Amino acid sequence: MNSEDIKFHRVIDKNTFYFYNQKFEEKYEGYLTSIKETLLLLKNDIEVDGLRKELFENMLNEKENGLRALLALTGFSNENLKRITTLIRVVNDEDLNRLVLKEKWIKETKDSREGIKEWSDDTILKMVKKNVYFRKGLINLFFEGATIPFLLKTLPLFEIKKLSISKLKFEIPEMIDTLIRYKEKGSYSGMRDNNPEIVVKEILNDLNIPFESGDLSELIKNAPITKRTMDFIIPQKTNPIIIAESSYLVTTSSGQGDKSKTEVSIEDLIKKHYPDAKFIGFIDGIGWYVRKGDLRRMVSAYEDVFTFHKDELLRFTEYLKRIFKI
Repeated sequence: MNSEDIKFHRVIDKNTFYFYNQKFEEKYEGYLTSIKETLLLLKNDIEVDGLRKELFENMLNEKENGLRALLALTGFSNENLKRITTLIRVVNDEDLNRLVLKEKWIKETKDSREGIKEWSDDTILKMVKKNVYFRKGLINLFFEGATIPFLLKTLPLFEIKKLSISKLKFEIPEMIDTLIRYKEKGSYSGMRDNNPEIVVKEILNDLNIPFESGDLSELIKNAPITKRTMDFIIPQKTNPIIIAESSYLVTTSSGQGDKSKTEVSIEDLIKKHYPDAKFIGFIDGIGWYVRKGDLRRMVSAYEDVFTFHKDELLRFTEYLKRIFKI
């Protein structure tokens, strides 16, 4: 048996199938048990005293994993809590501000909102423990968030359903709903029909404007390493009139800086090899909102930029009609 066979059979014969660290498993089980016991105590208190906001406020304040328990009960993820906290901090909606007691805990000024940074999980947890008004506002959000018109038109229905007072009552149908949403979250996020690029395709189809996606031939020949796949090449690769890229981000990452730099380099290639083509971008999502430095660099690469707001989609439609003389 040669050395390659030995290594091959070693992996087969000594495969652990599922590696796990016993100490970590025991520690994490303790964490999960803490959340479960916290929720069981809360359920008992609600059965005795009725559904009251004070019970939830006390849980957040007194229980080490109180916030995690609330998220588990409603199906809200840590990431989604960060997103909606950022949303509350940057928008100025009267009903939402009143609900979350914003003026009692917000410190950002108009100027500081221009460069707002998303709070980490630890920052939110510290605010929950130390600021009574933030804590009360958060509970108000879970009790009454689904009644706020701004949230109803901003959050997807998939997320709005998690702000249901029935979930806070431990009602069985709502518990089942939470289980289903936990299970299907990945599928929901990954479905093609939920991709914002679909609306761009629908506009192009409605106007009978052909389009393609993929690599541009001149970039394949002249910049095979630095070229990238294009989202929309309108009307075709052989003679593009419009080249459009789409970037919709609801999370933030250090990779956004690299992405914005790459887009600037792609702009240079397009100008060189397709000087008559218009290079535009669809840039949207709260992920870009809180990374303004990267956003500024990103938009500099495009001749024009659109978002997926209905007004912007209408502007894009008129933009196409003007160029293609429809």
